[in-house]
Amino acid sequence: MKKQIRTAIFISGKGTNALNLMQYFQLNEAVKIALIFSTRTNEVIEKASKDYEANYVQVKDKNVEWDNLALTACMENKIDFIVLAGFLKKISSRIIEKYPNRIVNIHPSLLPKFGGKGMYGKHVHDAVIEACEKKSGITIHYVNAEFDEGKMIAQFETELTNNETPDSLAEKIHALEMKFFPEVLKDLLSNKLKITE
Repeated sequence: MKKQIRTAIFISGKGTNALNLMQYFQLNEAVKIALIFSTRTNEVIEKASKDYEANYVQVKDKNVEWDNLALTACMENKIDFIVLAGFLKKISSRIIEKYPNRIVNIHPSLLPKFGGKGMYGKHVHDAVIEACEKKSGITIHYVNAEFDEGKMIAQFETELTNNETPDSLAEKIHALEMKFFPEVLKDLLSNKLKITE
């Protein structure tokens, strides 16, 4: 059997990116979504993880030991790579040290604009609209010790209209995430697999 990169997805919200990634990589021989780690109760993703044969681990949002639980889950599931998909916690140095250059995040703006603590989801779209930006988009980047400051991997843009609203912008950003996040991860993980072979 060919080597697979066993991948964990960390989520804190609805998990639409996680579901999209599970579907996308279902038949991929090089990538196995093996673990979903969630800081919120998510019955839809819990069920989907069973359908796609991924282990599901959920902890309470305010659990101060979440990083220990996450690291333990990754070790138990022999995880090679971590994907943050709407994950709101700051990744601890212990996890970063265990997975150097093997943690990737997706952010709903064109970093370095509109990044940092508290900048997620609607907060980002509100700020983009308020700043009268002409464009926004998504940034896929490696994770380091600071929020949204890791090395950039890829960005994809969308134009804003004169009557753009946070809700309409959110739909555009969501479409970019659904299309490009799996493709970028596929290329990234395929290249990492070649390096380790």
